[in-house]
Amino acid sequence: MDLDHMKAVALAAAYSGGSYIQSRLDRTRRIDHKGEIDLVTEADLGSERRIIDIIRASFPDHTILSEEHGLTEGRSAYKWIVDPLDGTTNFAHGLAACCVSIALVKENRPIIGIVWGPFTDELFSAVRGAGAYLNGRRLTVSGIDRVGDSLIATGFPYNVRTIMAPVMNRLTRCLEASQGIRRLGSAALDMCYVAAGRFEAFWEEQLHPWDTAAGHLIVTEAGGQVTDFDNRPFEPEMKSILASNGRIHHRMLELLDVKGIE
Repeated sequence: MDLDHMKAVALAAAYSGGSYIQSRLDRTRRIDHKGEIDLVTEADLGSERRIIDIIRASFPDHTILSEEHGLTEGRSAYKWIVDPLDGTTNFAHGLAACCVSIALVKENRPIIGIVWGPFTDELFSAVRGAGAYLNGRRLTVSGIDRVGDSLIATGFPYNVRTIMAPVMNRLTRCLEASQGIRRLGSAALDMCYVAAGRFEAFWEEQLHPWDTAAGHLIVTEAGGQVTDFDNRPFEPEMKSILASNGRIHHRMLELLDVKGIE
């Protein structure tokens, strides 16, 4: 297993997909709906084509799971998990908070994570056991140990209108307890910002593996903690996620537990 080569392919794929996204920002954008508020643009599709082509050229036997194309099974134990444009709604409205997210997973554990923001030129990367980095600088989560001193991020699931009560209960409890809450609209960036110490925690539910796989590794390699809302070690298929600096994790789990008050 040549992790250096695999990482180089992941980087090349991220830059290729992200460069295509850059090229589409100021052009007329075709926007389609996968759901009532779930969008897909030409940039998603074009970025995904470029990413998949680069991965397949080097690893034709690897499995690839991507947001728009779905699952292509391979014979290898390795699986690439790709979000070609995380933050599509932001992009569709001309906002820069979006990114390409690519993870390589083996035995359901991410071993490489790459997140590149094409409009900020921030490259977050991690290799299991080798730390997390931002543009070559080693990352570590923040040292804040009180939720009251913490800046926290969240997101709203695409089916939020059908599960409004628990979503709003969690939001209210965390807003009352924390220094503030931000909603960027990109789960991958939210997690990278936890890794960089910009946020102390991020929570969301009803996510997919392509939303979380790369960010999960980047947070843990920066010294953070990632679980689901029931404090189980996070795996890509889980539908709820809490990523934190570790120091406020237990208190965040308490705040997110709205059973009985929904």
